Amino acid sequence: MPDKPASAKKPASRPYRLDDQVGFLLRRAQQRHLSIFSEHIPDFTPTQFAAMAKLYETGALSQNELGRQAAMDAATIKGVIDRLRKRDLISTRRDDRDQRRIYLDLTVEGRKQYLVQAAKAATITAQTVSLLSDAEHAQLIRLLKKLA
Repeated sequence: MPDKPASAKKPASRPYRLDDQVGFLLRRAQQRHLSIFSEHIPDFTPTQFAAMAKLYETGALSQNELGRQAAMDAATIKGVIDRLRKRDLISTRRDDRDQRRIYLDLTVEGRKQYLVQAAKAATITAQTVSLLSDAEHAQLIRLLKKLA
């Protein structure tokens, strides 16, 4: 029998304990990950790195599309892009057909910086999940994708 939809599941009958709550545990895991991230990549925020990674992966995107693909709201992606542009890591160009649309892409220096940081990012992930077996790591990724 398949699982009930999330909206149909009954809350647990045991008392509420903060240490057993999904949101609390996700926040603690994120804090651990962000601490490791800042040790290895101190020159970029995770959102800046995410924007660069997505542009490296996809090529030029509009600012709105980059925000959607990198899971950032309009205000956040604007600030991220402004800071990366000031560092000459992202370039902009207007769409030939729609002058209102601006495409973003990594500059040569942006690509170079991304590749240097991406090598460190693999280490960050490894450290973040170092207490998990390979199977547990794979299961965690599957479950997080299901929740996202």
